[in-house]
Amino acid sequence: MKFTNTKVQMMQNVHLAPETDEDDLYSGYNDYNPIYDIEELENDAAFQQAVRTSHGRRPPITAKISSTAVTRPIATGYGSKTSLASSIGRPMTGAIQDGVTRPMTAVRAAGFTKAALRGSAFDPLSQSRGPASPLEAKKKDSPEEKIKQLEKEVNELVEESCIANSCGDLKLALEKAKDAGRKERVLVRQREQVTTPENINLDLTYSVLFNLASQYSVNEMYAEALNTYQVIVKNKMFSNAGILKMNMGNIYLKQRNYSKAIKFYRMALDQVPSVNKQMRIKIMQNIGVTFIQADREKMKKAFQKLITVPLEIDEDKYISPSDDPHTNLVTEAIKNDHLRQMERERKAMAEKYIMTSAKLIAPVIETSFAAGYDWCVEVVKASQYVELANDLEINKAVTYLRQKDYNQAVEILKVLEKKDSRVKSAAATNLSALYYMGKDFAQASSYADIAVNSDRYNPAALTNKGNTVFANGDYEKAAEFYKEALRNDSSCTEALYNIGLTYEKLNRLDEALDCFLKLHAILRNSAEVLYQIANIYELMENPSQAIEWLMQVVSVIPTDPQVLSKLGELYDREGDKSQAFQYYYESYRYFPCNIEVIEWLGAYYIDTQFWEKAIQYFERASLIQPTQVKWQLMVASCFRRSGNYQKALDTYKDTHRKFPENVECLRFLVRLCTDLGLKDAQEYARKLKRLEKMKEIREQRIKSGRDGSGGSRGKREGSASGDSGQNYSASSKGERLSARLRALPGTNEPYESSSNKEIDASYVDPLGPQIERPKTAAKKRIDEDDFADEELGDDLLPE
Repeated sequence: MKFTNTKVQMMQNVHLAPETDEDDLYSGYNDYNPIYDIEELENDAAFQQAVRTSHGRRPPITAKISSTAVTRPIATGYGSKTSLASSIGRPMTGAIQDGVTRPMTAVRAAGFTKAALRGSAFDPLSQSRGPASPLEAKKKDSPEEKIKQLEKEVNELVEESCIANSCGDLKLALEKAKDAGRKERVLVRQREQVTTPENINLDLTYSVLFNLASQYSVNEMYAEALNTYQVIVKNKMFSNAGILKMNMGNIYLKQRNYSKAIKFYRMALDQVPSVNKQMRIKIMQNIGVTFIQADREKMKKAFQKLITVPLEIDEDKYISPSDDPHTNLVTEAIKNDHLRQMERERKAMAEKYIMTSAKLIAPVIETSFAAGYDWCVEVVKASQYVELANDLEINKAVTYLRQKDYNQAVEILKVLEKKDSRVKSAAATNLSALYYMGKDFAQASSYADIAVNSDRYNPAALTNKGNTVFANGDYEKAAEFYKEALRNDSSCTEALYNIGLTYEKLNRLDEALDCFLKLHAILRNSAEVLYQIANIYELMENPSQAIEWLMQVVSVIPTDPQVLSKLGELYDREGDKSQAFQYYYESYRYFPCNIEVIEWLGAYYIDTQFWEKAIQYFERASLIQPTQVKWQLMVASCFRRSGNYQKALDTYKDTHRKFPENVECLRFLVRLCTDLGLKDAQEYARKLKRLEKMKEIREQRIKSGRDGSGGSRGKREGSASGDSGQNYSASSKGERLSARLRALPGTNEPYESSSNKEIDASYVDPLGPQIERPKTAAKKRIDEDDFADEELGDDLLPE
């Protein structure tokens, strides 16, 4: 029965869902509790009363709760509760009102604790506790603090080392770097004791080691620097450390270990990424420089091996050890036999190879050719070819000569001039050539005598002695020295050239031509020789042959302005104006400052009545010779002849301002102003009369002075006047020679030669021999006589 009753009761509490719920799956979603309806709050009198007044507020919490404040629920048999209304009229938590259970709330409100029930004040931030206790101070003796302090000291030492290096105190920089290294190792040990190895400061370690290696390198402690760099490179924990192999390559380069330097440069090149093009280019440049340095070392080693090659020649066997006649006869017999000749040739070949090698490597094995020669001299002095050391010194002096450093050359040669006879002759020969080029003929003759006395068979010394005699005008004696030089060495081209010049001075033209033709057979493309042959033919009055040989000169040097002007002069003499104009114009194009060429071209355009073109040349001539009035008068004359009278008048006025005492300019001004009806004609006429009167008075004074002088004195003055005229002609002729023509054969100075060819130490003047080239009056002169057709009579002058 109990079971049945219980089951009946349970069934009574079961509420079956209506059948309509099965049909409407979404029913009940819009149902809500009317308590949450706020649309009617404005009409709710109780709510509005609670808002405007303190009605409905929660009463303050007191220590005790009145027993009548709330009503406890009455439990049912199944735990259902029926709550009574509270004192404020709201339902209790968990109470069921109108079939709806009130939601549960928190047992303890935010900011409230159990102490509030005991009367404590509201303090959500716990401010009543007072200020917080101070932080605990860190201990200075802690391991972390020691590590930080030590790390700071290491950084300061590295900075001080770098600053000392930049100030030039390399020793202090190295000491600071070493101190930084020691402290950094202590720092690493302390870190390993306190923390794990992963926490070690690798950047600091890298900077300390790199700075230490750099300071070792600048202090030339290369072994220590390489060891330090190896420590960095081998540590794989350092990123991009491979680039430091370039620094290691630099150290090996300073140590002249070129193979290792190239090896490390290439390793560094492999470490640099392709995007860093600038760094790769610098490394490749270092590799190229290293290869060049390696070649220098190879050249030095090869030269050292060359001079150690044994000749196996016993010179002592050719010296008679006793007075035994039989032994002396044997010695004399073997002195010139075939074996001795072969030994001489072998020795000469060895010396030639050594000298040639020294000349080749001396300018490149060191930073300067002088240092290179010094190294070669020291090596040769320590070998069996010790006598070649002086010859190398001669070559060094000749190199100074070629570089125009005459002081250094003279200093070396004067030291060598005190050596043995062979070296003394070579040094004196070069000194003679130097002083001859400096126009110090006395010193040149003195050193030439020393050279000849030291070695009478030295053709260069004899040639230089002949040059000094030639400079003094003793051509016959100079020819004797040149002939002796040719007897000693028939291939001495300097002596052959100079004897040709000497024969030309002596007017022995056939012999001079023979010498130059022989020289032409030896030197086929020598412009100097070709020009001298043309000059000889011109002196022999054979212009066609002179033109032919000058054409060969033009084929060798087509841009020589003086040769071109010479061709123009010869064609003008032959009457071929068109060819003459062509070569004169080419000469002007290459050298537009030759006043004779400008004068001829201006006269040519006047003859052909091209006034405007003639003006261009005369204006240039006036720029070259601004003190010569005739060029400005010619410019004005060309303007007048072309019909440009106003321009001509302005030019004459400008000329008159510059040359106020020029009578010709005033005459043209009077004529032009009269023709143009200008008032200035009278003023210019008065100036002209005044100048002419002054000119007459001056001439009368000169004439009276001559009449008062003795006849013998007049004769002397006339003779002097004639000489003066000849000197002026020679001077003006010399002025017409340009610098380039003097470079060709054709001044009165013979060819200089120097040192002994036996030791290959001669100095050759690259400009070659030069003599004065005679000129003929073949072209038209332009002076004041050209204005003869424009002379004005006194009857045309206004009163």
